[in-house]
Amino acid sequence: QVQLVESGGGLVQAGGSLKLSCVISGYTYSRYFVAWFRPVEVKALEAIAAIAHDGRTAYGNGARGRFTISQDNAKNTLYLHMVSLKPEDTAIYYCAANDGGEFYPGVLFEYTYSYWGQGTQVNVAS
Repeated sequence: QVQLVESGGGLVQAGGSLKLSCVISGYTYSRYFVAWFRPVEVKALEAIAAIAHDGRTAYGNGARGRFTISQDNAKNTLYLHMVSLKPEDTAIYYCAANDGGEFYPGVLFEYTYSYWGQGTQVNVAS
C-alpha cells in the first residue's frame, strides 16, 4: 500500500522559514507526481504546488512566490521549502500522490490525488 508521512512542521515567527518533508513508500515515485495541499475552508483544500518525476512543477495561488517544491527521487521524498512565512500560512500541510495519469491539466486539483498523508502542522506566530 502507498503511505505518505509528512514531517518538518512546527512553530516559527513571521518572516521565518521552514522546510517540510514527505516520505513516500509503496509507490512508483519516479513515474507519477506528488503535491502539497493545505485547507482553505472546512472541507476544501488548496493546492500549493506539485512536481512530476521529471522535475516539472506547478504552483497554486497560495504559494504567493514564497514556497518552492522539490523532490529527491532516490529517497522517495518530497519537500516544500517555505520562506517569508506569514500568520495566514498557519495550517495543516498535506502531501499527496496521484495514481497515474498526465501531469496536465489536473495537477492542482484535489480529485487527481488518491493517496494522502496525515499532515504536518505549521504555526506561524505574528
